[in-house]
Amino acid sequence: MHATSGTHDMKVLLVDDDIDLVDLLTYALRRAGYAVVTALDGEQALQTWEAERPDMVLLDGVLPRLDGFEVCRRIRQQARTPIILLTERSAEVEVVGGLEAGADDYVSKPFSAKQLLARMQAVLRRYEPEPEQLASPELRVGDLVLDPEGHQVTRAGRPIRLTRMEFRLLYRLALNAGQVIPHSRLIETTWGYYGDDGSAELLKYHVTHLRKKLGLARNGPASIKVVVGVGYCLTR
Repeated sequence: MHATSGTHDMKVLLVDDDIDLVDLLTYALRRAGYAVVTALDGEQALQTWEAERPDMVLLDGVLPRLDGFEVCRRIRQQARTPIILLTERSAEVEVVGGLEAGADDYVSKPFSAKQLLARMQAVLRRYEPEPEQLASPELRVGDLVLDPEGHQVTRAGRPIRLTRMEFRLLYRLALNAGQVIPHSRLIETTWGYYGDDGSAELLKYHVTHLRKKLGLARNGPASIKVVVGVGYCLTR
């Protein structure tokens, strides 16, 4: 991946079947310094991704020929390319489907070009190594062991497969094990931007999936506990 300090050498694949939206976003992205390639359906998206190997994918969830979730899954099987889902504001099923398929974030339509560009920069920053991760090769909390360099986690010696965002969230909680981290801080440090209307639900979704994958009871001795109105805490 190219460096995120500038956008002049970054290539974005924009996938949406709304031609007017594609034209509008292409103009805005190019003005911001990105190179843009486009696709109007899922099969064309995969072909273009294979040929162009972009630095980021902006992907509509509902596409003709092959839906965006399957496109996301197939890209994620081969690469860690950052993917942002473009979804309808009220379509929670699209958000959940996209995140489960491996998308890094989502933006609800209608959105401004400024909002999209900010989300893109936030996602790209998350792909840069964090100082504390470089300084700490391994982190242990109870029977959980986190390897920041390899983005791997085990519990009682059993490997657990997490998405990149799930690992970032767990790592942030583990760094502050035993302490309650406010919602706003978790969102900012995990996703790279200040919370908006959909951020609390996005955070709740990831915490719920983390509990399930790690086998942590909601109120057990080891868990990710919620402090209503405040935030979350990984108990020791």
